[in-house]
Amino acid sequence: MIQAAPSTLHPRLDRTVSALTEGWNRIGRQTQFYGQTIRGISDAVVHYRFEVVRLVAQMSLGTGALAVIGGTVVVVGFLTLSAGSLIAVQAYNQLAQIGVEALAGFTSAFLNVRLVSPLVAGIGLAATIGAGATAQLGAMRISEEIDALEVMGIRSVAYLASSRVLAGIIVVIPLYCVAVLMAFLATRFGVTFVYGQSTGVYDHYFNTFLNPLDLICSFLQAICMAIVVMLVHTYYGFTASGGPAGVGEAVGRAVRTSLIAAVFVTVFVSLAIYRQSGNFHLSG
Repeated sequence: MIQAAPSTLHPRLDRTVSALTEGWNRIGRQTQFYGQTIRGISDAVVHYRFEVVRLVAQMSLGTGALAVIGGTVVVVGFLTLSAGSLIAVQAYNQLAQIGVEALAGFTSAFLNVRLVSPLVAGIGLAATIGAGATAQLGAMRISEEIDALEVMGIRSVAYLASSRVLAGIIVVIPLYCVAVLMAFLATRFGVTFVYGQSTGVYDHYFNTFLNPLDLICSFLQAICMAIVVMLVHTYYGFTASGGPAGVGEAVGRAVRTSLIAAVFVTVFVSLAIYRQSGNFHLSG
């Protein structure tokens, strides 16, 4: 009977088991951090409200070179502007092929609210506010500023992470208003001015199929997305290591993770709100 040498089997098994164990431990550490961050929002409101106000101004209007173009508001506005323009181009051309181009207003009221604006706003949050939060916290971690805060008796998670999550929730409300308005205006301009459709026809179908409840649900979806994005980015920034290169790696991992999480939030929240049927009926 021939037995395999332990040196060829056991190390491979050990590596597999350790990789699985480390993966579960990482999930546990992230979950623990997320719980501490959400629990620390009350401390941020009571004890660190001035820091929250500063972060709101920084996230919305930007600082330094980013403030010249208006910060995250302008970035997300231009992203949704381009997305709304693409909806105008594709929807009008596709509907014109079957002779129902008058329904271009319906596509704006349906797609911009339920799909395009939440996703584009989530991408903008991850690329601007989220990446900036990861870089800031990572720089503080490798320069031992977070350790200094803890030595001084400051709740580092509440002061740094919870305040940023709360600021992200506050910022996303007017930010999403700008995003939705830019998407609506871009689609309307493209259909009526570029393709020459009557504004009365466009406005009729747009107002007919625009459901105010969908707008409210879309805002709730954007808030959920902002919470998830900020939780992910604050975790990777808070746990960054390895010097400046480690901070850059943490930003990259945070952006990838938050984009994936934003898509899952969109899917699950949409299923929870609109159900399997989509809560939509086209008749008349």
